[in-house]
Amino acid sequence: MNLDLLKALCETPGVPGNEERVRDLVKKEIKGLFDDVEVDAMGSLLCRRKSRKGKNPKRIMLLCHMDEIGFLVSHVSDKGFLYLQPVGGFDPRNLFSRRVLVCTDNGDYKGVMNPGGRPVHIATPEVRKKIPEPAEFFVDIGMGEKAKDVVQVGDYVVMDEPFIEIGDKVVSKALDNRVAVWLGIEAIRGLGDAKNEADIHVAFTSQEEVGLRGARTAAYAVKPDIGIGIDTTLACDTPGVPEQDRTTQQGEGFGLHVRDGSFIADKGLVRDFAALAEKKKIPYQRTMLRSGGQDGAAAQQAAAGARAVGIVVGTRYIHTVTEMVHKTDLEAARDILVAYLKAN
Repeated sequence: MNLDLLKALCETPGVPGNEERVRDLVKKEIKGLFDDVEVDAMGSLLCRRKSRKGKNPKRIMLLCHMDEIGFLVSHVSDKGFLYLQPVGGFDPRNLFSRRVLVCTDNGDYKGVMNPGGRPVHIATPEVRKKIPEPAEFFVDIGMGEKAKDVVQVGDYVVMDEPFIEIGDKVVSKALDNRVAVWLGIEAIRGLGDAKNEADIHVAFTSQEEVGLRGARTAAYAVKPDIGIGIDTTLACDTPGVPEQDRTTQQGEGFGLHVRDGSFIADKGLVRDFAALAEKKKIPYQRTMLRSGGQDGAAAQQAAAGARAVGIVVGTRYIHTVTEMVHKTDLEAARDILVAYLKAN
């Protein structure tokens, strides 16, 4: 399994509207895998592997968003503190005392993120219980007033943590959704010289974390017959979460995504993927979320519509710097995509 690629993807910064570094990495990695590659107006990378058989092939589209949650700099104070606006959903309980990377047109700067207010030694018990809102956090890059010379409004900030392997798992920031980018690449690589009947489109999309924006325009351009949203999902198989809310169990296979707040999967596709997984002995589990969304919804609703389903990988501690996936679940997601594309 090509974990070096997943590591490189996760450690490359790219928040909504600033995916260009991730896109450049993908462009280098996919050389020779596709017949057509283009960048659309939203910054998504649209790739096509043409049908190797017949005329008027059906169009199968894999949607894999490139962006990670992060922040945009909204203000630089006279003393050099950076104030931020989030792009993506953060739980502020996970933002205390974080190392971050501030990405500018002229270079990257390491910094630390903390909330305003008194430190523990001089804080009252009431203050220590308070959880600040994301807008109360600031970044210090250690440059004082000189920060205004190198950072400007609109520069972006990501968490600065390495990709690591622990036991049977991998841990990193940005597994949501560099997992899908990895799967989009590895699924096509896994096809090899197979004579695919369908036109296969892989869209590495922009701005999913702020409303599936890149996927909407990409899907409208492709007008797929079948859309496959590839993403992470919750794995709440951890202490403190009732069994009925766990969503997925790590190590039990890829997630066959039936529903979330943005779409309801096509029942025929759910049956097809389930039957194929059972035939190929690829472990899987059906998944649903009460809320949230993913790019498969954009494919389903583009132009005159498409049949859609989600292929997801259960992820513990999602939207933190300790996102965790099981290697065998990642392999299962890759294997079902390869099997499905070869069969179509």
